[in-house]
Amino acid sequence: MSRDWESIFSTWSNGPSTSEQQKAENAERQIRKAIDASEKLKRRNIKVFTQGSYRNRVNVKKDSDVDIGILCYDVFFPDYQDDNIKSILKESFEPATYTYSVFKNEIEEALIQRFGQDSVRRGSKSFDIKENTYRIEADVAAFFEHRRYTSATNYHSGVEMIPDNFKPPIIRNWPEQHYNNAVAKNNTTNRRFKRAVRILKTLSNEMSNYGIQSAKDSPSFLIECLVWNTPNDNFNNYSYYSLIRSVLAHLFNNTISDDLCNDWGEVNELKYLFRSSQPWERSTAHQFLSDAWDYIGYK
Repeated sequence: MSRDWESIFSTWSNGPSTSEQQKAENAERQIRKAIDASEKLKRRNIKVFTQGSYRNRVNVKKDSDVDIGILCYDVFFPDYQDDNIKSILKESFEPATYTYSVFKNEIEEALIQRFGQDSVRRGSKSFDIKENTYRIEADVAAFFEHRRYTSATNYHSGVEMIPDNFKPPIIRNWPEQHYNNAVAKNNTTNRRFKRAVRILKTLSNEMSNYGIQSAKDSPSFLIECLVWNTPNDNFNNYSYYSLIRSVLAHLFNNTISDDLCNDWGEVNELKYLFRSSQPWERSTAHQFLSDAWDYIGYK
């Protein structure tokens, strides 16, 4: 029996409900209060912010938690474009006395003080805060600022963490650049960029539930970045059915070989999408796109 994909896609395109968004905001508010109440963290220059799918409004039903970042600006991890820039800046920098491990331990103390030992679980990369009737589950990550210097006076500001198990040794992300770029593309495409992301993320979840391996191997962040690399003209379709067909066709045709998508970036446009540093392969994304096309039944 054929499915009414237009109706299904229309439902899947919707953003989070008011109640879901409210619970996410409640979690962020409670975590902010935990940090504000810490005597050790009060003297630090700290920013508490949502990141990931909830902040970017591309979360779907399977996204059961909200990602919260706690960023300390008192210390930064530098990355230099060349040795000349490094030598110039080295004269004005001094080694930090406040370490990342101490910062993360102080965050753990603050979270336990607020939520209780039983509600806080420390993972290698983040803290898991259990949900209740008032808030959804939250993943809380500790960051120092990361600075990618392009000259002696200019840099891109991102975030960096050190996992407890050093697997990988460091993780760098660019949440502000991601958010701003996604908003701009969504506005340019008449709000269809984020709708397409939600549709394909929900489609992937359904495919995964039916045992399709390529969907299991394609994280939601990868799917969002794939849609990001679709030209804006491909979003000029009246129906969701034709919109998704156009997006999948472009992505499939341009992931056939490494050469066609070698310069594609993440939404932040500061990290390449298909390079050795990524946990996924171009071939995996291509297989998912092929399977998604067949799953829907496009001709």
